[in-house]
Amino acid sequence: MKEITRREICVTLSALAISAAAESQTPAAPSAPGTLSQAKVFPFDQMPSRKMANGGESRDVLRGTLATGEVVAVHESEQPAGTPPNPLHTIQHSEVIVIVQGTVIFEHDGKSDKLGPGGVILVTPGTQHAIRNAGDETAKYCVVQIGGDVKK
Repeated sequence: MKEITRREICVTLSALAISAAAESQTPAAPSAPGTLSQAKVFPFDQMPSRKMANGGESRDVLRGTLATGEVVAVHESEQPAGTPPNPLHTIQHSEVIVIVQGTVIFEHDGKSDKLGPGGVILVTPGTQHAIRNAGDETAKYCVVQIGGDVKK
């Protein structure tokens, strides 16, 4: 049996969050706004961007409810080298974070873990956490939020 790489896991998790809606035959509420019930692409230059208080930038990719009922949101974040992280915060949803570029420190539960490109972080509900750029270049990562308090 072939061993699955981290990169393959990252690609699969991200793709599942987006493609589940297209594969479902029974949408929960096909006419409801925010329902992700059709396949779609999200060009980078069309993603709304916002500057963060720490100097970073975040781009919203998608937000809504999958046809299978899960609330999901995806955003990409950039943290320039030398900028402070966003403060420790607690979430009430799950997140899968894929490191795209740079080196980050994931602070959680009194621990610190260092990850580079291709690294994957799972944040479970109730986890107090923060991500800090630990390298000399801009850190970029993609966050897939599932369920809970994902804002619309």
